[in-house]
Amino acid sequence: MTRISDLSDKVYLITGASTGIGAALAKGFAAQGALVAVHYNSNEAAAAAVVDGIQAAGGTAIAIRGDLSKKGAIEEVVAATGKHFGRIDGLINNAGSMVRRCPIADFDDDLFDEVVELNIRSVVNGCRAVIPWLRQAGGGNILNVTSIAARMGGGVGAVFYASSKAFVSNLTRGLAKELVKDNIRVNAVAPGVITTPFHERHTSPEMMEAFVRTIPMGRAGTPEDCVGAFLYLASDELSGYVTGQIIEVNGGQYMP
Repeated sequence: MTRISDLSDKVYLITGASTGIGAALAKGFAAQGALVAVHYNSNEAAAAAVVDGIQAAGGTAIAIRGDLSKKGAIEEVVAATGKHFGRIDGLINNAGSMVRRCPIADFDDDLFDEVVELNIRSVVNGCRAVIPWLRQAGGGNILNVTSIAARMGGGVGAVFYASSKAFVSNLTRGLAKELVKDNIRVNAVAPGVITTPFHERHTSPEMMEAFVRTIPMGRAGTPEDCVGAFLYLASDELSGYVTGQIIEVNGGQYMP
């Protein structure tokens, strides 16, 4: 991979980075010389493996635990990152979950609260917590992970998940306007059908096959397929005039 010079020595916190897209991003950013905080919740072994792999390749990374479905957790993760590295140059809000597929008619308050806490509140509060660090650094980047579902309404039992991601998409646009004066760019990536533990938990093989049939490229994406879009958005050299945008990474399944 071509080296992106302006990412070297930048500090990036990536939430939900023990597996899937987050793990691929941690490795990808570290390969560019960034210093990476690998956030995880329950999968300590996987997070440690990501950190070990980065360090073995000559990079710098630490693992930080936090249950982002709990109030105050993301603020603690941001603070721990800043304390360890002395600065933060970017935040990637990757952590999120459908929790479980459920028709809206069957949603209860507990499930509603769980989806809101993880997919919405942790993103909002993560942005709020990192802004002082980015201002102190003279600017930086916030990169959010939304979803193709945010535009299409979601699949079976995923309507509220899709709605929470639509919130993230609009937050991205509004926050970009609010923070542009601080030299902080805010953008997002919307993955399509990506082979990650997310789909292993929430999508049957039959449903996955049906999804793939709607993708012009004829395959599901990989976590690595998403990395380039994030690197582009994180680099001021490559995308310094880009803010408030959402890059779709979906194999042509949806073309806005």
